[in-house]
Parts: sequence; C-alpha cells; structure tokens
Amino acid sequence: MNLSAFTKSTPPTNKVYQLPDLEDWSFPGPSLAVLGHPIAHSLSPRIHNAALAKMGGEFAKWRYYAFDIPHELLPEALVALHINNFQGINLTIPHKVEALELVATLDPVAEKMGAVNTLIREEHGFTGRNTDGYGIETALLQDLGASIPGSDIILLGAGGASRATAVQCLESGARKVWLGNRSQARLQELLDSIGDTGGRMETFPLSAPPSSRMPEDAILINATSLGLKAGDPFPADLTKFPPGLRVYDMIYNPPETALLKQARQLGCLASNGLSMLVHQAAKSLGYWTGAEVPVDAMFAALQDA
Repeated sequence: MNLSAFTKSTPPTNKVYQLPDLEDWSFPGPSLAVLGHPIAHSLSPRIHNAALAKMGGEFAKWRYYAFDIPHELLPEALVALHINNFQGINLTIPHKVEALELVATLDPVAEKMGAVNTLIREEHGFTGRNTDGYGIETALLQDLGASIPGSDIILLGAGGASRATAVQCLESGARKVWLGNRSQARLQELLDSIGDTGGRMETFPLSAPPSSRMPEDAILINATSLGLKAGDPFPADLTKFPPGLRVYDMIYNPPETALLKQARQLGCLASNGLSMLVHQAAKSLGYWTGAEVPVDAMFAALQDA
C-alpha cells in the first residue's frame, strides 16, 4: 500500500473514539493511544503525530489516537487495545492508579510512584511505566536551569502528581523534599505510601512553611490543580517562603497562573508545565518506537495549538 492510499484508509486523529470503535478497528499501521475521561481537551494526539510525521520512514505509518474511556471500562478497553495490536498507551485521569492492577508487568519506579502513565505492548499484555518523573526533571533543567541532584525541592500538594514527583526527586538524589499541603492527613498518607526516605522528606502546612530552614535556592513545584480555573486561590503565598526560589507550575493552561504571576513579581525565575508535558510524551514515544524523538516538533505542535 502506498502512503497516499494508506492515508486515505487511516481513521482521523482529530476525533475522540470510544470503546465500541475497537470492535471493528481496521487501521493498517501501528496504533498508539491516550485513554482518559474526559479526553477531548488532550493535546497528546497532536504532539505525538507531529513527532511521528517528522521521524518519517516506517514511523510515517504510525498514528496516535484519543479514546474516551470511563474508569469502569478500563479493563475491557486494555484487552481490546491489546487484541488490536496497539503498541503503546498513555493514561491520564482517572486511569493512572487503577492501571497498576491491570498490567502484566510493572516497572519498580512506577510501582513506587503509585501510578502509571505509559503502557508498552508485550506478547501477553502491557508493561506499565511512568514518564512523568522524567518529564518534570528534564523540564526543570531546561526551563529553570535547576538540577534535582543535591537540591532542596519544595513540593506543593499531596495527590498523585506530587507522589510521582517526590519519588523522582528522591530517586534522582535531591538533598531534601519539603512537602506542603493543606491536609496533614493527606500528607501522612503520601509519606506512608512512599516508605522510608532516610530523613530526606519533611512535611509542613501550607499556611506556615518553615521558611527559616529552607534554602533560598530551593526549587518550588506546584503539583496541585489550583490555578486551572480563573479565580483559583494561590496554592501557597510565595512571600512566606525564602526569596530566590525557582518556581515551576505543572499547569500549562492557562500559561500564566496566579502563582507564576506572583513568582515573577517577586523576581523569581519561573515556568509553566508545557515543557513537562512535552518531555514526558517524548519519553513515552521513545519507549514505543525505540528511536530518537524530535522534541522540537512536539513543541512546535503545541505552539500551533
């Protein structure tokens, strides 16, 4: 089949698919997908397909799709995707935790993070991995010149994104991780889930951070959802922290949250989560294809979006 004929027979990548669409899936090339609920807002198909197009060669016949899969249908969906030879899957809300029990094999770091966002097809099922940690570490270095090894990390939030980031920071040799949240009970749950950190993790209430003991060159990461909506309060007041922080907000839409605006007003080097989105995606695509991924094509696709 020539490329022109192949393209005509290819399901469109700008459509959101459902589980029933897998019953007669007929795409002739290797398929990839992101699963979530909802998923229509996802930019993943755009950035992955842009990278595949630039990679060319055999990868010109790969396609990446979005599937809206409610949480109760995830087990059935993974079976159907495996039968239809999907080579890789990305998972987003609400599937990252539930999938831990559904994969054939699980990467030890992903298990410690308590979530998977990347599935790799094997003969008898999918292998679960997590590229979010790689995404945040690479983004910090690119955007803020901030290296995790030997650094103090101030992490806001106690949800899944915070846990994955905390594990990545500890695995990569952070000097200390300061974990802040409004609920002390949630903080304790996160600590218990991670296990022994050798004294390298300390919790604090967001209303009263121990700024006198925090270094001025710490890296502050917002792993909460505060900032997604107009009028959201600050996840934390940066004036209560040491000056000189480098601030990274995992939120990328809107591109400037209230936290980032305050950070820049205080003279802090700051960045949104766009680069994390790209780098975790590039890592996933690298696992699936075994090839070098053109990160620049992914960034360009996001700018076009």
